[in-house]
Amino acid sequence: MTFETRKIGTELDAIAPDGSEVRLLCSLARGSMAAFRLAPGSISRAVAHRTVEEIWCFTAGHGQMWRRFGDREEITEVTSSVSITIPTGTHFQFRCNGSEPLEAIAVTMPPWPGADEAFVVPGKWEPTV
Repeated sequence: MTFETRKIGTELDAIAPDGSEVRLLCSLARGSMAAFRLAPGSISRAVAHRTVEEIWCFTAGHGQMWRRFGDREEITEVTSSVSITIPTGTHFQFRCNGSEPLEAIAVTMPPWPGADEAFVVPGKWEPTV
């Protein structure tokens, strides 16, 4: 067993399939964590996940998260300290409505398996990233 310690980096590690910036954090066999950032005025691409589910906690900024699964659909106002769930197969999209970046920490269960995990779906808003 080893312990992992990571700090959110200033440089991004990747661009998520939805178009947001990704900074990788710690991971274990049953879950991984990352920080996401969407620039002011930006709207992500709408995506869904094939096998993972996620829990997000917003840490800065102001925006909205759209989620749809089957007949259930909602738009949630998101700001610092708001957490949301994204069950497997949920269509989701988010946008930054404020003057500072919208930032969140997300836990993915199981750990993110790779580029083919997310796929683009029709969204609520026209993406800008």
